[in-house]
Amino acid sequence: MAKSNKYEIDMCNGSIMDKLISFSIPLMLSGILQLLFNAVDIIVVGRFTGSQALAAVGSTSALINVFTNLFIGVSLGANVLAARFYASSKEEEMSRTVHTAIAFALISGIVMGIAGLLFSRGALMLMATPSDVIDQAALYMKIYFLGMPFFMLYNYGAAILRAVGDTKRPLLFLIIAGAVNALLNMFLVIVFSMGVAGVAIATVVSQIISCVLVLRCLYQTESAYQLRFSKLKIRAAYLKPIFQVGIPAGIQSTVITFSNVLLQSSVNSFGSVAMAGYTAANNIFGFLFASVNSVTQACMSFTSQNFGAGKWKRMDRILVRCIILTVTVALILGGSAYIFGPELLKIYTSDPEVIKCGMEVMLYTTVTYFMCGLMDLFPGAMRGMGHSAVPMILSVIGTVGTRIVWIFLIFPSHRSLSVLFISYPASWMITIVMQVICFLAVRKRLYRKMGVRI
Repeated sequence: MAKSNKYEIDMCNGSIMDKLISFSIPLMLSGILQLLFNAVDIIVVGRFTGSQALAAVGSTSALINVFTNLFIGVSLGANVLAARFYASSKEEEMSRTVHTAIAFALISGIVMGIAGLLFSRGALMLMATPSDVIDQAALYMKIYFLGMPFFMLYNYGAAILRAVGDTKRPLLFLIIAGAVNALLNMFLVIVFSMGVAGVAIATVVSQIISCVLVLRCLYQTESAYQLRFSKLKIRAAYLKPIFQVGIPAGIQSTVITFSNVLLQSSVNSFGSVAMAGYTAANNIFGFLFASVNSVTQACMSFTSQNFGAGKWKRMDRILVRCIILTVTVALILGGSAYIFGPELLKIYTSDPEVIKCGMEVMLYTTVTYFMCGLMDLFPGAMRGMGHSAVPMILSVIGTVGTRIVWIFLIFPSHRSLSVLFISYPASWMITIVMQVICFLAVRKRLYRKMGVRI
């Protein structure tokens, strides 16, 4: 397998750790930039429009993720399949995978846009969103979902580039889009006083820009993943394996996000001050997720390429190094986030009560975050080997099951934010144990099937 340009990484040969870091850092920064789109929205409306607007924008995050995570999960299937074909030099299969994935992204984006327009307000009502917030929250969501086709196309295009080790150009595209987003936020909110509508419009424009740039990149390449719009077609033979990996991953993410929606509903019961504190803390928490998840994505892509190349023992070395990276990154960033929590929360709001609520949430979701990274890492490795269904079931049982029990059985008799959010580390620990047992069983069966001595 030969690299076709300087942006790609040979994942199947040579040292592992430096290539994992080279892959992960741009992906980490890309995830952080995507979060900055929403963070800038929150900061601008919190500073220049008020706490109700801050609560309105923040209260939509978990709900938006419920709508989008299933389809974004399918992009992981495209990443795995494309990486496998790339490593085994199957250029025609690679091309068909790319065109099937991009066609599906376009269709799913349109469906998501329509669903968001029709069901945003009703979904917010089901979440018991307060009456002083719901009108602005519904407006934000409806405008946001107009950009869903562009959001989906960018994410699927970036997944294809990650499959060949290219995480640098998607980062560049997001830097450009993020700068536009920040400038438009200031212009529309401060100059034209458009409030939540202004930040939503700015986000959609930035999504359009990042989408155009990534599609242009795929169109101009001379490699097997070259995009030609005339070839866009959903081929069942390629969509099926994409779905086999991607749909369980998407369901897992969606169901876990649904448990976060239940948590959001519980937070809503404390009023708009607690909602604003949770919104700010959750945004900081999101940056931790983006950082640690980049290692999970690297593990999945590296494992998938080496699976395609038949390098079984190298897959073990990849996982060990990813564990080291995950724990290191999570402990450094999570610890720093809590230590400097009050200063970070002041970026979003100057209200001391909001900051107090935010710190109460962060106590249980930052320092312990390395457990969440490990919980996701083992399913990532299994997806790279083509196994996605069982890790999904275990994640749902361990994470969602624990949180549902917590919310409905423990929280009602001990109503506080601390009691509510200690469910995070509890659910992570339970899920880690189940995922490790599952991984060892999958690895043993795979090695036995391939005739590899353990």
